[in-house]
Amino acid sequence: MLLFLASLLALSSGILSLDKLNMCMNAKHQKVEPGPEGALYNQCAPWRDNACCTANTSEEAHNDYSYLYNFNWNHCGAMSSKCKKHFIQDTCFYECSPHLGPWIQPVDQSWRKERILNVPLCKEDCEQWWEDCKDDVTCKTDWHKGWDWSSGTNKCPADSKCRKWTDVFATPKSMCEQVWSYSYLYTTYTKDSGRCMQLWFTGSNPNKKVAEYYLNAAQRGQSFPVFMLLFLSVILFFCNNVLA
Repeated sequence: MLLFLASLLALSSGILSLDKLNMCMNAKHQKVEPGPEGALYNQCAPWRDNACCTANTSEEAHNDYSYLYNFNWNHCGAMSSKCKKHFIQDTCFYECSPHLGPWIQPVDQSWRKERILNVPLCKEDCEQWWEDCKDDVTCKTDWHKGWDWSSGTNKCPADSKCRKWTDVFATPKSMCEQVWSYSYLYTTYTKDSGRCMQLWFTGSNPNKKVAEYYLNAAQRGQSFPVFMLLFLSVILFFCNNVLA
């Protein structure tokens, strides 16, 4: 019986892992399940074949004052268009991507029940993002928390001041990892490595294979406990039925 249960556990674990390759977060605007969205707007269009966002969400992601989160990119004056482009891509990635399963974590927040943590970003995406924003200005390192929301949109807190981007984020690594509370992990992997997630792509979505790689790596790390459970089950079966 124990051997059967152990086998069932291993099988169910594999099925659940497969689900993580095509799933949506339990967050504020994502759909329950991913699927085609042929009308995705502008920079969200790469996900149209299989998306966790709706067309309305994709359009709102491009607005300075969006109903999505009431977040104001221009909290220290007008953000440059080349910098804002990356934040829109980042929003599309977060809202639309169906391949974030390996990095989804439960959270207890009023506006979402799950978040992403340490998603490995490709070096090119992170470094170009920082390069295009380095002449912009901001007042905070962590944009997830600590804002003054008294006006209904985010404003810099009273004890902060607007500073040059490179004074707040000295490196691409510090920006990518800190700006959204370590939702992202800076890596030295390039887009052709198959080991990092791309915020922007053309053609078919390359991120599914990356998610599969990390999911398989996690399964390999769990294979020893499953093996030990199977081994102990055999020992107990032998003791109960042969030596009795």
